[in-house]
Amino acid sequence: MNINVLPNRVERTVRRSVIGFANRILILLSLMYLVFYIDRVNIATVAPTMMLDLRLSNTEFGLAISAFSYPYALFQLFGGWIGDRFGPQRTLLFCGLVVGVATMMTGWVGGLGSLIAARLALGFGEGSAFPASTRALALWLPESSWGFCQGVIHAAARLGNALTPPLVAATLGYVSWRGSFVAFGLASLIWAVIWLWAVRAKHAVATGELPVQRKTVPWLRLAKRMLPVTAVDFCYGWTLWVFLTWLPSFFFKSFHLDLKHSALFSSGVLLAGVIGDTAGGFISDRVYRRTGSLQKARRNLIIVGMLGAFVFLLPVVLTRDLTTVAICLSLACFFSELIVAPIWAVPMDIAPYYAASASGLMNFGFGLAGILSPLVFGRLLDSTRSWAVPFCGSLGLLILGAALSFFMRPDCRFEEVTVQR
Repeated sequence: MNINVLPNRVERTVRRSVIGFANRILILLSLMYLVFYIDRVNIATVAPTMMLDLRLSNTEFGLAISAFSYPYALFQLFGGWIGDRFGPQRTLLFCGLVVGVATMMTGWVGGLGSLIAARLALGFGEGSAFPASTRALALWLPESSWGFCQGVIHAAARLGNALTPPLVAATLGYVSWRGSFVAFGLASLIWAVIWLWAVRAKHAVATGELPVQRKTVPWLRLAKRMLPVTAVDFCYGWTLWVFLTWLPSFFFKSFHLDLKHSALFSSGVLLAGVIGDTAGGFISDRVYRRTGSLQKARRNLIIVGMLGAFVFLLPVVLTRDLTTVAICLSLACFFSELIVAPIWAVPMDIAPYYAASASGLMNFGFGLAGILSPLVFGRLLDSTRSWAVPFCGSLGLLILGAALSFFMRPDCRFEEVTVQR
């Protein structure tokens, strides 16, 4: 018997185990993004009914929406540290439980105060999830696929956005808007149970997550290094929050569609984002493999996304034709979502050993946009009675984001600081 046969078999078995575990992680994280985004944006679909039932103005509804982003933004910072310190297994389990309970709470609100409380709880639960998931990708998936993997999981998020309007509309045929929140909250709790069962400690050991060292996070230096990326993420996030928060109401009120057709148009726009996320990850990694340049693979694609979204958002302000508006919004969403995979890969490129903390610092910009965008949009809508005026804010920030992208340096890796304990 060849003495090399047994070692080769063992090597192949280990390789299959590692690849299988990596695929499992990618699937589970994609499901998490899908479910969490449904829980985040389902409120937009029921907005007309909820606002009438709870007697909320556009400004009050915008305030309630933005309440999600206060703890969400804060826990981008603390959550990134938690993900690096305690690992993605425990962090994501906790997040799934909190998100499920907070979503169910939204179905039991009685007014503006309790709605704000439920949205605060939801932001608390989701705040740590995405930095921790980035840590999981950096730990368990190969560096050559980071852009593609970020594209896949964020495509799942946009798929959740796109599926939410028709799902909620279908659910409302059987239960009230309150019952729909309870049903979607249960989905998050089920995901948490599956995550607990599927991600076991022995797999973490097999794939190299051995906590022999604790890495102190040099927050000030890392924050300074990530500041341009945070600013670009803010500019991107402003427009995405407009899409997530106001699309159903825009079609419902501006074009006088019923709730069902508003949901379908909104879903069509957000489906374009699914394609954009997937394409962005594929293109980014392909450019990197062919050129070896992270500037071309990450920064340049982000600039293309910003400028493309600007070009196709312009007709939304200038025309009142429903077909033209729907097509242009879809194209604007596609280009804006080209940004997602490369910008989420940038923290992994810059600081792979602090991936959760770096991505948390970056996504703090998105959380800050989530605080300001719904509130400012709603206030402008109430004061001007025009949808064109608040949309102009997105146009300006898209141009600013393209300009700020030149200050990002994904090709320069952050220096590690490791402390033995």
